[in-house]
Amino acid sequence: MILTILSDTHNKHNHVKGDLKGGDLLLHSGDISSMGYEHEIVQFTSWFSRLDAYKHKVFIAGNHDWGFQNNVEKVKEIVDFYPTMTYLQDQLHTIQDDNGTEVKIWGSPWQPEFYNWAFNLPRNGEELKAVWDMIPEDIDILITHGPAWGFLDDVEGNRNVHLGCELLAERIKQIKPKIHICGHIHTGYGHYYDGHTHYFNASVLNERYLYSHLPWHIDWNPITNEIQFL
Repeated sequence: MILTILSDTHNKHNHVKGDLKGGDLLLHSGDISSMGYEHEIVQFTSWFSRLDAYKHKVFIAGNHDWGFQNNVEKVKEIVDFYPTMTYLQDQLHTIQDDNGTEVKIWGSPWQPEFYNWAFNLPRNGEELKAVWDMIPEDIDILITHGPAWGFLDDVEGNRNVHLGCELLAERIKQIKPKIHICGHIHTGYGHYYDGHTHYFNASVLNERYLYSHLPWHIDWNPITNEIQFL
């Protein structure tokens, strides 16, 4: 199964289009916009829905995407207008590969409090734990906007400062998804494999909001969890 993974396009999705090579599944881990204004969401969803080189397209919101939290009905109307893509907010989505193998995807936009942005919950609090406890134990791909604590969550210039979520890290260790995708911390861009889970930080913009990191493009075996970078 050919996957393309990206995050944190912040209205600059057209910069990325030439590096979207096509495949089975396109995954975007949030921060599609600058502030989640209605016109930004319309622009992104129109663009995302028309990426016909992918059989399946899935995205979540991020901390900049206020409209998904504060203008729920209008945003639902916008998203539902495009049936060729799927928006996930604490939801499960199942697809099949060409061999009929089911792939279960869970998406969630939440993260520990970060400068009073959208989808923030108190760090290590019960509300955030409840969000992660909703994640089923048999999923294959987990998409969250923020990283797990200690996994691709460090800050430029100080690699000892971690901004990921401790409770999310605990939940991932419990359920062991094959792939975890995040963004949010732009300088955390990278891949790490712990023997169970492939972690991807897919932020394509740097801290200056310039397009500097390529989307991840991989050939993934959903049964063996082996990947090949393309």
